[in-house]
Amino acid sequence: MELTIDGRKIQPRVGQTLLELVRELNLDSLTLSQRPLAAKIAGEVFSLNYVPVREQEDIAERPSIRRAMAASGGLVRLLRMGDPAGREVYVRTAQFIMFLAIRQLWPHARAKMNCTLGQALFVEIVDAPEFDANALKKRVAELVAEDFPLLRRRVATAEAAERFRQAGLEDKARLLAWRAAPVFDEYAYGDFSDYYYGELAPSTGFLQLWDIASVDNGFLFLFPDEQYPDQLGQWPQMPNLFSVFNEGERWCTLMECESVADLNDLTNSGKIRELIRVNEALHEKRFAQVADLICQREAKAVLLAGPSSSGKTTSANRLATQLRVHGKKPILMGLDDYYIDRDKIPPGPDGKLDLEHINTIDTDLFREHLGKLLAGDAVELPSFNFVTGRREWRGRKMRLTAESVILIEGLHGLNPALLPEDIDRRMVFRMYVSPLLPLNLDDHNRIPTSYLRLLRRIVRDYETRNASVAHTISMWDSVRRGERRWIFPYQENADVIFNSSTLYELAVLKKHIFPLLTAVTPEESCYDEVRAIVKILNYVQEADVDDEIPPTSLVREFIGGNSFYR
Repeated sequence: MELTIDGRKIQPRVGQTLLELVRELNLDSLTLSQRPLAAKIAGEVFSLNYVPVREQEDIAERPSIRRAMAASGGLVRLLRMGDPAGREVYVRTAQFIMFLAIRQLWPHARAKMNCTLGQALFVEIVDAPEFDANALKKRVAELVAEDFPLLRRRVATAEAAERFRQAGLEDKARLLAWRAAPVFDEYAYGDFSDYYYGELAPSTGFLQLWDIASVDNGFLFLFPDEQYPDQLGQWPQMPNLFSVFNEGERWCTLMECESVADLNDLTNSGKIRELIRVNEALHEKRFAQVADLICQREAKAVLLAGPSSSGKTTSANRLATQLRVHGKKPILMGLDDYYIDRDKIPPGPDGKLDLEHINTIDTDLFREHLGKLLAGDAVELPSFNFVTGRREWRGRKMRLTAESVILIEGLHGLNPALLPEDIDRRMVFRMYVSPLLPLNLDDHNRIPTSYLRLLRRIVRDYETRNASVAHTISMWDSVRRGERRWIFPYQENADVIFNSSTLYELAVLKKHIFPLLTAVTPEESCYDEVRAIVKILNYVQEADVDDEIPPTSLVREFIGGNSFYR
């Protein structure tokens, strides 16, 4: 069949890979930002090592590939670093190479994916006192220079699990014990094999831009800048966020739930109910500690921010409850009421309104109101009408008393543009809320925090707005771009970072979301994103324990039954 690759038509020959076709069309590039890393065909992402036209017996083995090609009508879109799916391919390729290098240099070391800090990954190294980041950097560079192909192979699941067990990789063997499918895809080089939940670049030479630096207990692997992928990102300076990730790791140890296999064991044994109780108690204790800090400082305003589906609204309400224990009179406000009228927002370069831009907020008015309130004056608060897209004045007036504390929730809560220049900064307490999930699939495969937030949003949007999975996912890239621009740069401005994740919620969310995900067909544009979610949830045991989750839980904000909204 004739293919159209990025608008260029070509007739593939039997056995030709997509990479060979890309090079035949002169679509390859040595510039990373322009270099294809993978391809999207219909709703699926494919390696550039994929062969579109095979012998008939090969096609019969992979009916899913045939469906994708037929659904696309031969249309192939190349993925590069500027595409989120392309960047994920680059990150997975780096993971394979770095873990291969560690295995070769320190065969008995345990290397564990810990967290993402800005544009770097922190990898923890255990049982390797001789670990040397410079030696690792040299070996990774050698593997990249070899430019050997990264080919996937299919093996029996039981065989792979036994091989991992013999190699001392018990975390992988335990995870595969929960895999229902009898076969398993992995990548291999020599006697090393590993697996990732998505495609890799066609060869190691595609890892063009990266760096490694030593840190306590491991190393940081730095990736290209997200906005300017032809240059390296900056080394992260995020001590507060890193400390919260470490606190999450301690929570995992305390609750004996460090991986999905641990969570499944707790679900099957019924001990997940105890896990829920302990996790909720830890949250309550943390909210109480934050309230203590606010009162010790004698702050009069709390600015609360966080990315989408972090549980900001429930966090504000639970914090208000704890402040009442101190005799305070908390007042809940929304930064959304300070939106300017929609017809006054200039469109962006693409002709669309960027509703997450700081310029959509009347920062001058907010600063004026906050300054007056903290000075003891009365102000009339606006209300934004989302139906008409205009600000309204409804006579809602406010003046703070000695016991008042305003809790102001909103996307831009940590942005310095919201603070009046002449106020005492101690009167304002800033809180960042995000579900920094410390749970791993296994040592080499972490569950990104954005993954949990997307699950939460899909469930909530369906339950409360009757929004389809496709609709929610279609908005997600835009939401993420806004977060990277307007939230993440200000994380370290917070006085407190609150981890709103719960270790049990994947097992709970699965019951609510799985039927929605499995109804998505390969022809839909969001199919690959859905497959990525399903691949992880396939390992998670569903838990029917909603009755154990208290009505004030952060999880209730997404599955329903939250007492703050009654």
